[in-house]
Order: sequence, then C-alpha cells, then structure tokens
Amino acid sequence: MTVDISGASDESAVLSALPPLQRPDEVRASRHVESGRYGNLRAGLAQLARKPIFIIALLYVLFVIVSAIFPSWFSTGQPYATFPTDVMQPPSLHHLFGTDEIGRDLWTRVLYGSALTIKATITAVAIGLVAGLSFGVVSGFYGGWVDALIMRIVDTLLAIPALLFALAIITSVGYGTIPVALAVGLGVIPGFARTTRAEVLRVKTQPFVEAARASGASWMRVLVRHILPNSWGPVAVLAVLDAGVVIIAIASLSFLGFGAPPPASEWGTLISDGRDFLVTSWWLSLLPGLFVAVLVLSLNHISKTLQELER
Repeated sequence: MTVDISGASDESAVLSALPPLQRPDEVRASRHVESGRYGNLRAGLAQLARKPIFIIALLYVLFVIVSAIFPSWFSTGQPYATFPTDVMQPPSLHHLFGTDEIGRDLWTRVLYGSALTIKATITAVAIGLVAGLSFGVVSGFYGGWVDALIMRIVDTLLAIPALLFALAIITSVGYGTIPVALAVGLGVIPGFARTTRAEVLRVKTQPFVEAARASGASWMRVLVRHILPNSWGPVAVLAVLDAGVVIIAIASLSFLGFGAPPPASEWGTLISDGRDFLVTSWWLSLLPGLFVAVLVLSLNHISKTLQELER
C-alpha cells in the first residue's frame, strides 16, 4: 500500500511561505506593553497637571514664545516709535514697563526684542544638540580610541570658560545675532556630548540590546531602533535646562554690545541702555531684567520637574 504525500509536501511548502502567526500569549504581551506605555504617559501627564508651579512656568514660557512670534497681539505700539512728550514715564496701565529716554514704549520693545533672543536661543540649542548628540553617540557607541579622542576634545572645550570662548568666536566671526548664537551654541556642545555618551553607554549594555544583536540585527538598526529612543530623555531635559543658560549668555553678550546693532531691542541691549538711568528711572533695566529672569527660572523649573519625572 502506497501513500501519496506530494499534496502534503505542497501544502507544507505553502504554509512555510506564509508569515508566522503570533501566539495568543505573544499578542497579549505586545498589547500589555503598548497599554503600559500609554498608561505611563497618562500617569506622567496627570502628575504634571497636579503641579501648579510647573503649569505657571509652562504658560509663561509659552507666552514668551507666542509673543515673540506675534508681538502685535499683546501690544498695539511700535518698537521704534518715539514720543517726546512721554519721555521717562514710569510704569502705568498705558505703558506697562514705562518709557525710555526718547519716549519709546518699553513693553513693546521687550516683546519685539523677544523674536531676536528666541531665534538666537533656538539656533544655539540646535547647534549644541545636534553636534553634541552626534559626538556623544559616536563616542559611546564605538568606544576605544574613538571615545578617547572625542572625550579629550570635549574636556579641552570644557576647560575654556564659556563666555571667553564665545567672545573669541565673535571677535573672529563678527557681531550680530547669528554670530552670537553660533558662539554660544558651540559652547554648549560639550555638555550634550557627555550626557549623550553616558546614556549610550548605559543603554548599550541592556539585555534588549544584546537580544537584538543575537537575533541578527545590524549595529545601525540597533542604534536607531533601540539605543537612541532610550537615550533621548536626559538629553531632552538638558536641552530645556541649557535653553535658560543660553538665554543668559546671549543677553550677556548683547549687554556687552556684541548683539544686534541699534535700534534693535534685544533683551541684553535694553538692560544695557537703562543702566545709566538706574537712579532716576529704575524700570528701564529692572523690568526687562525681571522679564528675562522669570523666563530662565521657568525653564529651570520645567527642566527640574521633567528630570524628577524621568526618575
């Protein structure tokens, strides 16, 4: 008696060509992981919503960003319009921050000057983030002599005072908002590089990375799919924190006269213009300075809260 198994072999070949179905326990596990991620996100947002100071700080930062993009929404005046009859007016409902020595509304100048400082801040943080992230990933991922070479360069940059380093770059490149942003951005690269390297070294030794490599995934796939997504948290927190540091550095350089030329109303320039009238017109320097200080403190508080949430 003979048995025809040709049909069975053909059926086995067809079934082997089909993609494997997930077992019920694998489906439940994947759904559990996905629901766990969304659950953690909802829990984090709920925790942030219960922090009133965080909400106030976030709203203030959003207000500054929106006012930098649409300053006319919050002021009907013009930043360069002069009114000789309103010279050195103290703060009032008509002039929230008072007027300067030639009758310009200080509140309007602060809002219109936000665009220059915010643009420089975003540019500087982007330079530091992209370059520092690249150096940190390469250093932590490859290790060996590559890690040693990059870290020695980073240590050399850390040994130079940031303001002195920025002044050297501005002197060679030129004055203006973009050169200031470039100089400050190069100064924050080492912090991003060291933070990224530390996170890559930590994530690289995790079991899921070793499992991905054991399953045949290439190093580039492991880097893009596993290491980078699990290393961005502390780097993002550092970006928020460094935004405040960058704002102070840009305002300091503008205060020294290296920012945009007059009549531009950068925050540091406004504070510098009012220092000659501190006795008689204190609001010229104090109110723009408070505007900047509250923004920096808000960014620091947001960064600290996010760091606590990461833990």
